[in-house]
Amino acid sequence: MCSGYLYPMAKPKKRFVCQACGSVSHRWQGQCPDCAEWNTLSEDVPATVFSQKHDLSSGGRPIEFVKLDAPSVPLERRSTGLAEFDRALGGGLVPGSAILMGGDPGIGKSTLLLQAAANLARAGQDIVYVSGEEAPGQVRMRAKRLGHADAPIRLASATGVRDILTTLGKDARPALLIIDSIQTMHSDTIEGAPGTVSQVRGCAFELIRYAKENGCALVLVGHVTKDGNIAGPRVLEHMVDVVMSFEGERSHQFRILRSLKNRFGAVDEIGVFAMAAKGLEEVANPSSLFLTGRDEPVAGSAVFPALEGTRPVLVEVQALIVRLQSGATPRRSVVGWENSRLAMLLAVLESRCGLNFSTAEVYLNVSGGYRLSDPGADLAVAAALVSALADKPLPMRSAWFGEVSLAGEVRPVSHGGLRLREAAKLGFTQAFGPEEADDRVSGIAYQSLSILPKLVDRVMAG
Repeated sequence: MCSGYLYPMAKPKKRFVCQACGSVSHRWQGQCPDCAEWNTLSEDVPATVFSQKHDLSSGGRPIEFVKLDAPSVPLERRSTGLAEFDRALGGGLVPGSAILMGGDPGIGKSTLLLQAAANLARAGQDIVYVSGEEAPGQVRMRAKRLGHADAPIRLASATGVRDILTTLGKDARPALLIIDSIQTMHSDTIEGAPGTVSQVRGCAFELIRYAKENGCALVLVGHVTKDGNIAGPRVLEHMVDVVMSFEGERSHQFRILRSLKNRFGAVDEIGVFAMAAKGLEEVANPSSLFLTGRDEPVAGSAVFPALEGTRPVLVEVQALIVRLQSGATPRRSVVGWENSRLAMLLAVLESRCGLNFSTAEVYLNVSGGYRLSDPGADLAVAAALVSALADKPLPMRSAWFGEVSLAGEVRPVSHGGLRLREAAKLGFTQAFGPEEADDRVSGIAYQSLSILPKLVDRVMAG
């Protein structure tokens, strides 16, 4: 006869959770059986499992339904005082939103958030900055170096989520809560060390729930893995409203704040900053960072008007072809573009245009450390490769854009008019692209290229 007590199991079984897809396995494996990612399984201690089954159809708290067209107060965005930050967010911080910001160590995440927090605090907003990695004295030292030591920010160093929420529950609700970083947070209701899958998921859930219930904008700083992905469970990216990536090379001064997910604005929007002695400075004209100011044309150089969200950015693509005298295997080296995309483009140039790259080493670089993901860069890369192979420079002040198919056709890309206007604004006089470019812009001569052999003829003609 059952006495009414719940008997816990004697020993919970170990389980391993994939940090990429969230699948569960009862033994560790080098490769996840579901998503095929390597070294993503980490041990997760499950909650105590009771042997008695529970009926979830009763005993809960009734929820309230509202109509979709019910009147509501529109949420007003709060400006961070940094136009580039606001642009990446879609116009500013939305009250009650949860933002996850990732980036390499030392890239400037804490610096950017401290500058934004200082601007909001000076504007009369209540800002709370909780650091789990630095002591308050270290944060104050950075603020002094940035010139924000006098900003009325509530600063604390803590890692206990219970302590943080208890303190915030007694004080006035802040307009912005910054947690730096979520991997250092710990909940005493969950087993495991800080940074484990269960701890990161549980701590983020409690903080996000507080932000939603109190209309407080929440920013969670996240560590990244060696592959550049945000560390922890992939479900963390589904829980938040905005996922941002702070990117850049330490050898270059520029930094790019990229929006990867945004429930309140455009995806793939970017904000561009430059690292200076006084912190991060906004770059109003990003194209100036990625273009060289040479006066004479150079073979193997083409300018591509890339599109990041709604922002056009002109970048320079550089190619170098080195003929090999011996029978050594030629190298293919790419910086800032996809290796597979370059291999495909070289195959098309050899098959459709009769060019020979099999006995030459090919080096491709996107200047300024910029990384291209726009498929419209195909024509600019092809122009740079043909120019380097023929050792003939492309026309001065010319821009190239268009997607190249396996048949050698130059296909249209989105927002051709926007790309042309950005090129014309920066003094470019010629542009080459697909026949279906949507707009023509005054001040810039546009020439259409329907197939790749026409590009080769144009470059060879000089």
